Amino acid sequence: MKPSILSKLIWSLCLLFVFGVNSAQQAQKKILITNVHIFNGIDEKISSGNILIEGKMIKQISSTEIQLDSGADVEIIDGGGGYLIPGLIDAHAHVMIESLPKEQALMANYAFINLFAAHSAEKMLMRGFTTIRDLGGGAITLARSIDMGIVKGPRIYPSGAFISQTGGHGDFGLPNDVPKKIGDQSYQERMGMTALADGPDQVLLRVREQLREGASQIKLMAGGGVSSDYDPLDVTQYTVAEFKAATDAAKNWGTYVTVHAYTPDAIRKAIEGGVACIEHGQLLDEATVKMMGEKGIWWSLQPFLDDEDAVPFPEGSPNRLKQLETTKGTDNAYALAKKYKIKTAWGTDTLFDPKLAEKQGKQLAKMVRWYTPYEVLKMGTSTNAELLRMSGKRNPYQAGNLGEIKVGAYADLILVNGNPIENIDLIANPDENFKIIMKDGIVYKNTL
Repeated sequence: MKPSILSKLIWSLCLLFVFGVNSAQQAQKKILITNVHIFNGIDEKISSGNILIEGKMIKQISSTEIQLDSGADVEIIDGGGGYLIPGLIDAHAHVMIESLPKEQALMANYAFINLFAAHSAEKMLMRGFTTIRDLGGGAITLARSIDMGIVKGPRIYPSGAFISQTGGHGDFGLPNDVPKKIGDQSYQERMGMTALADGPDQVLLRVREQLREGASQIKLMAGGGVSSDYDPLDVTQYTVAEFKAATDAAKNWGTYVTVHAYTPDAIRKAIEGGVACIEHGQLLDEATVKMMGEKGIWWSLQPFLDDEDAVPFPEGSPNRLKQLETTKGTDNAYALAKKYKIKTAWGTDTLFDPKLAEKQGKQLAKMVRWYTPYEVLKMGTSTNAELLRMSGKRNPYQAGNLGEIKVGAYADLILVNGNPIENIDLIANPDENFKIIMKDGIVYKNTL
């Protein structure tokens, strides 16, 4: 057999295997969950009833018994009076590097990083997070692998690579990497984890590359960061012209740009350049937040506090000093977001820390410092889902709603042993309190 024919045969068999796995998951299996209390992701009132799932979707919700066709092949699950909530959504995740130590993330072979990330993704799903918005690190391939049923994990809205200026928050190069020859790229750049771009033309190119690869939204670094080594927090990164190059390219593809930034100057410049969402922003002033409210800008905030969950940077180090500065602004940021009724999303932004990654649900429950348990749970479900829909036609999951329990929504469901509206800390311990975890109508955990 000629090598070309053999290679085509092997490729065909691979496709057959992949799509065979995917087809098995797509089968229109029916599941009836009875005897549950339902938080639909939107309303504070808890209802009681039964839910029929067909394939990936919620087919019927009823407060009375759901009549099944005679002889129908339906799996019936008695919820035992538990509380059914939508699958949780993390609007600021980095699944490729959330649990990988920084040294390995910077030095390891990208094939290893992908395998490690697949393991992290499954753990994330088993914590009840059925959807994430990945904001940099190169998760596009992992997202496709999950959708095809090759590995288990949450559905991913991928940004592809971080896009950063040289010396910015996404510059992971070594100190002796400069001066660079024009065209030189670090290993992380070549593998699609980060993309350095200086000037409107380079920004335009890098944004278009991410869109070409399948990004659902674009992530730019607009200001200094805590974990990065070269940029103080006060540094404003990118010009209005560079932001506009990115936002024009994203709009042409029907999606949007979000930016990492903490300070008023960086955020005002990004908004002037057409950015639609701000990540972090702990150092914002009142005037800028008011402007965000007037322009309808989303604010993706994280509950960064100097507590037991803070990243353990060495005392006195530049990273630790930056960390202290940002965490001091967190309470004020949430107060301003509430005062000006900013559309506020929640996310974790965990990097290089497997222990903190395990506390994903705890990071959501921690939000009761500023919101009621109902508001917290709504933010982690339907509100975050509203932000995801800003991807427009680049939204990879348009067949149904996310973050809600309603007819026509994706069957992403968690059965909780207790009422999280009364006790939000239940979501901080998914191993014990999440009895069922379902995504796309597939039960990944059932300990009833």
